[in-house]
Amino acid sequence: MKRFGAFRRCVAIVVLGIVVLGAAHAQDSWVVRDFRVVGAQRISEGTVFNYLPINVGDTMTPQRVQEAMRAVYSTGFFRDVELRRDGDTLVIAVLERPSIEDFTIEGNQDIETEVLEASLREVGLARGRVFDQSVLDEVAQALTEQYFSQGKYAVKIETPIEELPDNRVRVGINIEEGDRAEIQQINIVGNTSFDDETLLGQFAQRTRNWLSWIRADNRYAKQALEGDLEALRAYYMDRGYADFRLDGVQVAISPDKRDIFITVNITEGDLYTVSDVRLAGEMVVPEDELRAEINLTPGQVFSQRSIASTEVGMSARLSAEGYAFAQIQSVPELNYETREVDITFFINPQSRVYVRRINFNGTDSVNDEVFRREMVQLEGSYLSNTLLETSQIRLQRLPYVNSVDFETVPVPGSPDLVDVEWAIEEGLPGQFGGSLGYSQTYGVTLGGNFVHSNFMGTGNRAAMEITGGEFAKLYNVSYTDAYRTIDGMSRTLSFSYRDISQFTSGASDFSTETFSVGADWNYPITLRQFLRFGFSLQQAELATGFFSSSQAAEWVMNNGTPFEVPGSDGMFFGTQVQSLELTAGWIYDSRNRFLFPDSGTRIGFSLSATAPGSDAEYYVTRFDFTKYLPLFGDWLFRINSRLSFGDAYGEKTTALPPFRNFFGGGPGSVRGFKESWLGPRDSLRNPYGGNALFATQFELIIPTPEAMAGSARISLFYDIGNVFSTGGVSFFDKLGDPVEYDFDYDNLKQSIGLAVEWLAPMGLLTFSYGVPLNNNAETDRFFRDETEEFQFRVGNAF
Repeated sequence: MKRFGAFRRCVAIVVLGIVVLGAAHAQDSWVVRDFRVVGAQRISEGTVFNYLPINVGDTMTPQRVQEAMRAVYSTGFFRDVELRRDGDTLVIAVLERPSIEDFTIEGNQDIETEVLEASLREVGLARGRVFDQSVLDEVAQALTEQYFSQGKYAVKIETPIEELPDNRVRVGINIEEGDRAEIQQINIVGNTSFDDETLLGQFAQRTRNWLSWIRADNRYAKQALEGDLEALRAYYMDRGYADFRLDGVQVAISPDKRDIFITVNITEGDLYTVSDVRLAGEMVVPEDELRAEINLTPGQVFSQRSIASTEVGMSARLSAEGYAFAQIQSVPELNYETREVDITFFINPQSRVYVRRINFNGTDSVNDEVFRREMVQLEGSYLSNTLLETSQIRLQRLPYVNSVDFETVPVPGSPDLVDVEWAIEEGLPGQFGGSLGYSQTYGVTLGGNFVHSNFMGTGNRAAMEITGGEFAKLYNVSYTDAYRTIDGMSRTLSFSYRDISQFTSGASDFSTETFSVGADWNYPITLRQFLRFGFSLQQAELATGFFSSSQAAEWVMNNGTPFEVPGSDGMFFGTQVQSLELTAGWIYDSRNRFLFPDSGTRIGFSLSATAPGSDAEYYVTRFDFTKYLPLFGDWLFRINSRLSFGDAYGEKTTALPPFRNFFGGGPGSVRGFKESWLGPRDSLRNPYGGNALFATQFELIIPTPEAMAGSARISLFYDIGNVFSTGGVSFFDKLGDPVEYDFDYDNLKQSIGLAVEWLAPMGLLTFSYGVPLNNNAETDRFFRDETEEFQFRVGNAF
């Protein structure tokens, strides 16, 4: 009974509590009949009401009060929010955050002000926006971390706030960046198979060296260190160390925050060989074709690079069949006892994908057809990443396009369809202007020009040029139809007039007046190979004067249709030459860019000859070879070679016409030797040119900072070459004895030096400092080699 009585008392207490709480809740609840906002200055009452989750007639409870306060406060407009009751009216009392009257950024160098302002605007820090101290603090912390990641540990960031009347503030971000910490020492601990010098050679970051002033590779950056560690891992993995481990990295900074000391701890592991290579998964193409892409064989030393290249090759093969999103995953299985690796490539082709549409965005002045004819990826066909990349290169090579990018967008509801969206930034297709230039070959030149590489949106090129100089006047008009036929064959029609008094600034007087009209066709036989053929009708009049050489006078008197200059009393002669010159050639070009390429090869061969029956019967051949070889890092090796040869044929022409002679020396052939002065000398001791030219330039291209990579290039060079004459023209030494200029390897001139190319607003400037290695001194019989260590060339439309 006692227990039962105690239970009844507990129930009574609980019921009493519920009644009391219910009464209290009923007392706190009330119905809203009206609203009033207190404290708002810039923010309108309507804005507050829009964010308030309460309407007239709603019942207010403590829970609804908390919800309303959170909703109004979350707008970010107010520093404090309070809800009050005035009878049946809900009073919203607010304290507004100040607005930003002015916002300044000072002291930033590594981060551009425009970029920084755009980022701050996204988080609400801009003129006229509501000021939030917590956001400013977060920005200061984020900037500090960003500068730390760039190695600037001494950075100081201050955020002064000046309060102004009317609840406004003036906010500033003052940055004192300081110097980037310099790497003083890098230690690698645990290496036994490779020495420190070899391993540190894989790092982009290094201690101070003689190129640090250009590359800034001794400045520490966290992201760069991560890349270096990955390069170290790849170096070991590519050489068989399949269980290589990076145990840890310690980065220590000096008390003054200027010097960095890096220690890398590694475990090399053992050397592994490949025991077996297998394929697994769904074979949508013949297995033999996929195995042909495998770059690993049993017994070969394990190489992560070979695995990666195999995956790329298999992906490309599957992409060619429309499986553009195929996944190739390699799984190496290590046998620690035998030190062998079994490698299995798992193939998941996924669905075959087709291209529904190809769209070009950002192109207003170019006809859609102009871009579509450059596409090797077509609508309605399989999606191929290889074809897309090839199409991108073809678009980038158009002279009126600055940049090209693409994106494949899945079609909603169709997993096997995509649209290809091309983002194209157009360049300036045409220009009216003038040109001012100087070279040591042609002296000062001045001219005007009109060029439009996208004439009326058709992609065709129209050009007109008028150039006058100290030794020559040139008038040229041409029109190129880039796609004359559906096969992509182009046609160029041209007309030119030349009036030349000297072929080079150093040559003897030799007046030449030439009219020519011609046509050329280029036919693509593959995406990178072209056949060229054409013709030109020429009419030339050559005349010798008192300051002309005996070699020039001899050619004029014995070729073409000679005549005596009226009134010269038999001292001056001229000749008229009419000819039909036919041209054929072949070009292979795989360079990734036309200006400052860093990969690819260009090979060109051409043969030009006048038709039999022309007043001058001759032929000219030319072979060009240029190749870019990536070395290590951003270092490049460039080979540029030219071989030209010409001669007369038949009995009516004694030698190659002087206006078709080749000249050597200077930036285009052998630097360090005076431009156009290599080879045969005429009777007036001036360069006459020759019918054979050989010149090869070897260049080691030095990496430049990323900001300069697209506009400047620095290289160390070794040049070799000369100009020769193989017959038909007689030359004499200083004593009047005959001298030969036949090809002789010992007569090839050589030089070494430094060259700089800079794409300035006025055009491409080329500077070089060359040191001749085997220049001949003057003797009683032979002329000396004219040298010129510093050389430059400048000139383009402005």
